[in-house]
Amino acid sequence: AGRDIEDAKKIADQYNFPHLTFDYQNKFFDGVIDNFIETYANAETPVPCIQCNQTVKFTDLLNEAKKMNADALVTGHYVIREIQNKNVKMFKARDSNKDQSYFLFATLKEQLNYLRFPLGKYLKSEIREIAKKYKLNVSEKPDSQDICFVTSNSYREFIAKLKPELNNEGKFYDINGNFIGKHKGIANYTIGQRKGIGIGGNERPLYVIDIDKKTQNIILGTEDNLKKTKVKFNKINWLDSSVEPKNLVCTAKIRSTQKELPGILNIENNEGVFEFDKHLNSTAPGQACVIYLQNQVLGGGWITK
Repeated sequence: AGRDIEDAKKIADQYNFPHLTFDYQNKFFDGVIDNFIETYANAETPVPCIQCNQTVKFTDLLNEAKKMNADALVTGHYVIREIQNKNVKMFKARDSNKDQSYFLFATLKEQLNYLRFPLGKYLKSEIREIAKKYKLNVSEKPDSQDICFVTSNSYREFIAKLKPELNNEGKFYDINGNFIGKHKGIANYTIGQRKGIGIGGNERPLYVIDIDKKTQNIILGTEDNLKKTKVKFNKINWLDSSVEPKNLVCTAKIRSTQKELPGILNIENNEGVFEFDKHLNSTAPGQACVIYLQNQVLGGGWITK
């Protein structure tokens, strides 16, 4: 994130753009990093990019833009915003490999009215060519990867430094309640994890099936124990009031890297259930379930146990 700021300053200086720099370090820590650690402490799996959009970008920065009487807040997200029948709607980006709509499902309707996403209708390769045309020093910059605030080898090292008590040892059990070993702390594991468990000697690979925050116990099982068709979620943000979320045939994705999968959606009293047409694995609490109708982003919510 720090390198991105320096690159932006260089571009602004290169073209003599007037610019301001805001120090949101404390806000970022409170709104994103604290939530990141707390989610793991609650035996869930966070999505910090969504939290960053919800807090620092589309709350704090958006408010600054309005204070300046700016016409809009423009960001570099790969997503498309359109006005249809006087209603603002969100759609997947033209470049499916760079589409960031999963991370923007929690954007509120009033925020979306004020936001602009000019990159959404371009391929990333086309944006690089435009950057070369204007001789921007970022034209060949590698794409951002992983979590921007984790500079160590893994997020586990990051958590261990800030909250070492989350690395307290606990116990592994199988799905029948049999003790099968000790683990290194619940923050080191997520639902669906197979690698790095450290339990061998089994005919079939073992996966993390459940994590109990109260007892600090972790349940292990086979891939078959992970399979399910229904995903429950809450804290729902629905972006299109013209679409009724009851027995709605549509698609959903539960990870940013996953393609949307078909199924049926039902939402009632801010509680959602999506039933996929086929079994899927690794539905981790704390992740987002994002709903699509063809290319339109309808909204979504946070997966619960």
